Amino acid sequence: MVNEVSQWLAEIQTLQQQLQVLGQERDQAYASAANWRRLYESESEQRRNDSERSQTRIRALANQLTMFQQAPVTGEASSDLRQVLADVNQVESVDELRSQLTEALTLCDQLSSALKAEQFAHEETRQSLTTALGDTIDVLSKELACSSPD
Repeated sequence: MVNEVSQWLAEIQTLQQQLQVLGQERDQAYASAANWRRLYESESEQRRNDSERSQTRIRALANQLTMFQQAPVTGEASSDLRQVLADVNQVESVDELRSQLTEALTLCDQLSSALKAEQFAHEETRQSLTTALGDTIDVLSKELACSSPD
């Protein structure tokens, strides 16, 4: 009988140790999830701020464009236009004009490529954050399911 009691006590101790280890693992998982949540919230806040600044800039540029389209060419715009016309008039040959046009088109292509690369990088970042968020939600769901009393 004493032998059975000792076995039961040993088994109870083993189970208590296992519970303690599982509790520590659960606490680590919660800490990890909290860390991922904090990182996601920080990144999303930064993205929201960037988006708001971009939207503000877009509205300002759209207003400027509307203003330039409606206003007659005078003042500063007139001087810029005069400068461009003067540069074109200084071109001595069609070949030189073609050369300048080629340079301008090359620059336009480079800027377009840079924009496309930035858009691609933005999409990759968005997908990475979405995946990380989904993984975190899965871990939290599993933890909540495991820790729920039946």
